[in-house]
Amino acid sequence: MFYLGMDVAKTKLDCCLLLDEAAGRRKTKVVNNTKSGIVDLLAWIAKQNVSPEELHIVMEATGVYHEQAAQALADASIAVSIINPAQIKDFGRGLAVRTKTDGVDSFVLARYGALLKPAAWQPPPPEARMLQALLARREAIAQDLQRERNRQEKADATDTPERIRQSLADSIEFLAKQLADLQQEIDRHIDQHPNLKDDMALLQSIPAVGPQVGGNLLSVMHSHNFGSAEQLAAYLGLVPVERQSGSSVLGRAKLSKAGPARIRAVLYMAAVVATRYNPHVKTVYDRLLARGKSKMSALGAAMRKLVHLCFGVLKTRQPYRSNYAKIA
Repeated sequence: MFYLGMDVAKTKLDCCLLLDEAAGRRKTKVVNNTKSGIVDLLAWIAKQNVSPEELHIVMEATGVYHEQAAQALADASIAVSIINPAQIKDFGRGLAVRTKTDGVDSFVLARYGALLKPAAWQPPPPEARMLQALLARREAIAQDLQRERNRQEKADATDTPERIRQSLADSIEFLAKQLADLQQEIDRHIDQHPNLKDDMALLQSIPAVGPQVGGNLLSVMHSHNFGSAEQLAAYLGLVPVERQSGSSVLGRAKLSKAGPARIRAVLYMAAVVATRYNPHVKTVYDRLLARGKSKMSALGAAMRKLVHLCFGVLKTRQPYRSNYAKIA
């Protein structure tokens, strides 16, 4: 197996192909981060006498800029692994790499693949990708609408010209309609795909899980292959990270916050509701408060428990039951 590290930027892809790791033989190539750039890369790889079946490409998750390359390479039957940038950074430190350039980063990625042999990424199905796009757009519109409403509130509290007030009102009306239309499109998209529709019904059987939590978790769980609830919680940044060493370092455990912040924000609000209306989450929350934990720490555990419940109903294909054994 040959390993190729790919450092992804907005406009280019820096690639490093390990031909003989023991002898230190490697070749590099820079292509555009476009579909035609991927075609050029595949042609270059073929010239190195490396077939798609014996190639494994490792790249970082860099916002949205890696998605087109990862999908195109997977379509070409090439194994692709998408790694958390924090893991690559720590791995580079372990190799005593101090230089930070795109070329060096691609070499570190190739070494990561050769030494750790990460699992191949499985492209999400088209309906999951569409759901992700719709939810991301809805979030962007919701943020724009909130900003405009904040500006309107300030305008109402100051001597703002009528023309500005009208402009704000028009903008808010337009964005509110966009938001409503997008929500209808999201609902329609879920209803049109039986697998999404069935899973949404299971998720919403859980008290405190509504359309927002359900839709966001659908997009995540249909785009990744999680083997356990713990893996899902870790992806969402909900696992506690401890800082303790001897008697001098006794830091409080905090959530890793390594995953998508927008989903954690939605889960936070749902967990607040769940501490009152979901018996399983309430049990965890009350027990931790009784043990002297802070409210924020207990809410973090409540978020994690809610995610475990969501994973459970989809795994078992059974709706939520409030009388199920309340095991935290």
